[in-house]
Amino acid sequence: MQRKAYVPGIAVLLAAVLAGCTGGSASGGAADDSKGSDSGTTAPAAQPGKYRTLPEACGAVSHDTLDSLLPGIKEIADAETRDTAYEGDATLTYDTDRRVGCRWKVESSTATDHLLVDFERVVSYDNAVSDDDKAQQLFAGKETAADLPEPAASSTESAQSGASTDPAAATETSGTPTDSASASASASETPADLQPRTLDGLGDEAYLDDTLSPASSTAQQRTVTVVFRTSNVIVTVEYAEQPTASAGTPDSKEMQDRARKLAQKLADTLGG
Repeated sequence: MQRKAYVPGIAVLLAAVLAGCTGGSASGGAADDSKGSDSGTTAPAAQPGKYRTLPEACGAVSHDTLDSLLPGIKEIADAETRDTAYEGDATLTYDTDRRVGCRWKVESSTATDHLLVDFERVVSYDNAVSDDDKAQQLFAGKETAADLPEPAASSTESAQSGASTDPAAATETSGTPTDSASASASASETPADLQPRTLDGLGDEAYLDDTLSPASSTAQQRTVTVVFRTSNVIVTVEYAEQPTASAGTPDSKEMQDRARKLAQKLADTLGG
């Protein structure tokens, strides 16, 4: 008896039907780019930071604020030159999603003022470390490098503790001031509330540094730096003033107040 011919098409159709019953989703859609877990034992990836973009640095400081920090701007007679001074100069960066900054330098009749505003968005490439934690580590490194002094006791606290504020009281029997007495006398020249220190109420954490260039035949430059962190963004405000020889030393309180006000405005802009 003649055998029936085998029809390959039927076998192919049957295989397709069986595959459809046992296979995965038939949607054919592309998988999303969110990180998933292959098993229930895999730890979830650390959370990304709050900020995915940065503001335009040269536009982050208002004209009124620049007038306050850089008095020489208002002394510029030529309108076009004055407008250029307000614009500032963007700092060199290769990734504006990760870091942006702007510098201003303006001369006045009494001093030359410098201002730097820098924004750094921190991204952790370690799934076990969040962007915020990485930013916190970087901020801690900056604070350590600033080498802030131990908080100094106020004059009121010193009086209540019975400690003498007279450097002459801390002398050796020979009448020569000791090293510690000299250090105390030097520290007492700057009030405790103006010493380099950590700051409260500014971002998640913040500190202020205040340095004066070594004394020389020319006028001393004072530089006030305020650094704060809000989530995964670290902001630096660096404000410096170099007076003319006849103008004396820049006022610490005035410069700190200006730098802190600007830092607070930038924090408010970020929503931190």
